Amino acid sequence: MNRRMVIAILALLVFGAVRMPYEAALEKEHKAAYFHGANLDLSLREKIGQMGFLAALSGFRALVADFLWIHAHVLWERTEWGAMKVDFDAVTALQPRCLLFWSQASWHMAFNASIAALEDPKQPREALRVKAQREYWKLGEDYLIRGIANNPDVYTLYGDLGFLYREKFQDHCKAAEVFAKAAKFHDAPVFTHRFVLYELAQCPGHEREAYEGLLKLYKTGENERLPTLMKWLGILQEKLNVPADQKVYIPPAANP
Repeated sequence: MNRRMVIAILALLVFGAVRMPYEAALEKEHKAAYFHGANLDLSLREKIGQMGFLAALSGFRALVADFLWIHAHVLWERTEWGAMKVDFDAVTALQPRCLLFWSQASWHMAFNASIAALEDPKQPREALRVKAQREYWKLGEDYLIRGIANNPDVYTLYGDLGFLYREKFQDHCKAAEVFAKAAKFHDAPVFTHRFVLYELAQCPGHEREAYEGLLKLYKTGENERLPTLMKWLGILQEKLNVPADQKVYIPPAANP
């Protein structure tokens, strides 16, 4: 180890020692705010290297995380999915209260990497391509579940997880459940409530619940009578054998 590196390491350690009282108070606040993911252990040391680990110990978590985030973007452009995941794991561990990191890590895994795996020209067997695709979906799911564990006080990642269940897993029951959790937040987008009902309409055994919810929205006024709502209302009226005199008129354009 050369002299310049030794001086840099000593400077970081001295700076860290000076910051220790402040860091201890900040850590207590972070734990109260669900900041559970930034464990500066040996596994993180392996991911970010010696200098990065020392920088994190010395109070530069955000700076190290930002650097790794930029590096992950470079790896995305190169389609180096495995190396990109290593960066994402470190970034989310360093800054677990940053919603963007969890959301984008999930997106890259569940959407970008999964599509690349399915279309991989180097793998002639379709079954293996599909298997790899689903593994990336699970990685995306895992990021969101862990992100929610660290940020249970905001709706954003619940919405992302509901979208993932709907678009990739085609699990409408899970999607409805997660969208319902997002909808409980006072600042959740209005459309989240509709998403709950759209997914329930496709969840076996919940058709009646979905129909009654959609009908209630329909009766609130024109603003809620969107094409998708009208489509599912029409589908459920037929599926549930709603009497003709109780049916809502569905314009031809809204029919499936």
